[in-house]
Amino acid sequence: MSSSDRDHLKVFGGTSTRDLAAGICAHLELPLGLGSVTRFPDGETMVKVDEDVRGRDVYVVLSTCEPVNDNLMELLVFIDCLRRASAKRITAVIPYYGYARQDRKDEGRVPITAKLVANLIVAAGVDRVLCMDLHAAQIQGFFDIPVDHISASPVFAEHFLRIRPTLGEIVVVSPDVGNVKVANMFANLLECDLAIIDKRRQSGSKVVVKNLIGDVEGRTVLMFDDMISTAGTVCEAAKLVVERGAKDVIAACTHPVLVGLAMQRLAESPISRVVVTDTIPCGQRTRALEGKLEVLTVASLLGEAIHRIHHDQSISALFRVSGGAKR
Repeated sequence: MSSSDRDHLKVFGGTSTRDLAAGICAHLELPLGLGSVTRFPDGETMVKVDEDVRGRDVYVVLSTCEPVNDNLMELLVFIDCLRRASAKRITAVIPYYGYARQDRKDEGRVPITAKLVANLIVAAGVDRVLCMDLHAAQIQGFFDIPVDHISASPVFAEHFLRIRPTLGEIVVVSPDVGNVKVANMFANLLECDLAIIDKRRQSGSKVVVKNLIGDVEGRTVLMFDDMISTAGTVCEAAKLVVERGAKDVIAACTHPVLVGLAMQRLAESPISRVVVTDTIPCGQRTRALEGKLEVLTVASLLGEAIHRIHHDQSISALFRVSGGAKR
C-alpha cells in the first residue's frame, strides 16, 4: 500500500464487524479508521469519527445482522456522519444484507423491505455499495447507485481444494432445487458428481424432504448455500443423504445467521462440520457447535475488492469462481 493510499483511503468498522474490518485493513496494510459508536440509554445510536476524512475515499464495513434494526440504523448514522465530515466518496461494505429475503411481493399486502432498506441507505448519502452473496441477486437493481456484488466462492474453493485429498470420494449435494446453479459450480470446480434434493416446504418453520436425485452411497457429501438460518433444510437434507448411505456430511454457507433451533439442530444432526465465513460474527453464540464449526475469513477478498474500487480497477476477476445467486 502506497503512502498516497494511506492518506486517501480510510476503512471504518461498525459494531457487528469490527474484527472483519480489522482483517480487511491488515490485507490493505492500513490502520483501522478511528471512530466510536455509543448507545444511549433510550436506545439512540451516536457515531463519532475521530480522524480527518475530508476529501478521502471512505469505506464503512457493517453487516446488518442480528440485531438487524440496530445495525441498520448504525450504518445509516455512520454514512451521515461521514457525509457531514466531507468525505469525497462513501462506500457501504455490507457483508451480510439484512432483509434480503423480503425481496418481492409473494402475497397480497406485504412490503418489499429489501427495496426500502436500499432507499434508506441511498438517502443517507452513500455513493457506492459492496455486498457479498445477496440472497436474491435482483437486490442490486434496488439501488440507484453502483453496487458491487461479490461471492464468497473463491474462499470456499480455496479451502475445499486444499483439503480435497482428505475427503475421499465426494459428491456435492444441492439441498434444494433453487441452489442447483451454485452446487453445480462447486461440483465442476472439485471435479465430482452432483446430486439434488427435491424439497417441499410445508410452512415457514417446517420442511419436508421428498427425494434424492443422484448417488451418495459411500461418499462424503458437501452442501453449499448462501446462508443457514434455522438449519431446517440442511439438517433434513443431511438425514436423507445419510439414510442413502453417505459416509460423511459437511455443510458450508456464507452467512451463519443461525437463529431459532439452528444450534440444536446442527449439533444433533449427522453433519460433522459446518464451514462458514465471518460475514456475521459467531463468537459465544455458537458455543453449542464447538468442534463442528469452522470459520473462514472473507477479509482478504473484501480487501482486494476495496483496493480495486479505490484504484478504479475492474473487480470482475473476483467473479471468476462464482456460482452467482440462487435466484
